Amino acid sequence: MNNLDKSYQNLLQDILDNGIQKGDRTGTGTISVFGRQIRHKMSEGFPLLTTKKMAWKQIVTELLWFLRGDTNIKFLVDNGCHIWDGDAYKNYFNKNKADIFHPILPQDAFINVIKTNSEFAKEYGELGPIYGKQWRSWKQTDWNKTDIDVECIDQIQNLINELKTNPDSRRLMVNAWNVGELDQMVLPPCHYGFQVYTRELSARERTALGSKGSARLYDSIKEGNYETITADVEMHKVCDEVGVPKRAISLMWNQRSVDTFLGLPFNIASYGLLLLMIADEVGMIPDELIGNLGDVHLYKNHIEQSKEQISRTPYELPMVHIRDGIESFMDGDIILENYQSHPTIKAPLSN
Repeated sequence: MNNLDKSYQNLLQDILDNGIQKGDRTGTGTISVFGRQIRHKMSEGFPLLTTKKMAWKQIVTELLWFLRGDTNIKFLVDNGCHIWDGDAYKNYFNKNKADIFHPILPQDAFINVIKTNSEFAKEYGELGPIYGKQWRSWKQTDWNKTDIDVECIDQIQNLINELKTNPDSRRLMVNAWNVGELDQMVLPPCHYGFQVYTRELSARERTALGSKGSARLYDSIKEGNYETITADVEMHKVCDEVGVPKRAISLMWNQRSVDTFLGLPFNIASYGLLLLMIADEVGMIPDELIGNLGDVHLYKNHIEQSKEQISRTPYELPMVHIRDGIESFMDGDIILENYQSHPTIKAPLSN
């Protein structure tokens, strides 16, 4: 059963029923509620909504862009991902609106120059020290030395290392909310941090997992022979021999501002994919995906679209397979299977 789409539809209805009107920086206007949560068990399928067609390639491209440590939109536009076009264009416009000698390019022309002119892209495609910068090269000054002595911290690599050596740690976190650099970003992080949590799998859980791919385990637990490995020690021993993972891993992200119709479906799928990639890298089983949501809003020009999505009956969730772990950086290594969805619902993006 697809519980994710139902939870998402319930959240849309909650905002429609209980949201209060609020202004916002874009001037569009919203209806908003505060403090909600999305939870999804990864065993039920990959969290890609089916009540509207999702732009899967854009989701993958943006996450790979974050993991590259990239903060320039050229990689995105070269790969057909236009999520950040408006933010880059707004930054370009504000920098050049007072220059009467150089007319401002319209946005479509601006994006075309980003594609074709590397020097222009270097200057105007840059978004500042946003997610990729903070995830992969957070700057830390050593206050015991001089202000010039700066170390760049790779939070993702540190997380992977810690998961492999100290998986019960309560410090398995990555943060994008660098207070000292917020004013240099075109947009402060909406999803500003995430934490992972691991647990040991029970002997029964490991046996159930292993029996799907191991003839030996299957033969051991089929009717009439289950008693041969009923003892937990023996079950764990057989699972170890056939390489069944020992731990499950969950991911919880925190989000201060939630564009519920356009943005949240991307966030859910992106963090679901990140969870799969981390799990693959450290040899664990993806367990639960949790989103803690702050200002949860619908833009006023998304209300009718939300009502349409609420009316649709969900399909079964798809599956996603990862070939080469978190450092592959190739969307061909991320395989989406059995995705069936309702048609796209178009809605304007507010920048």
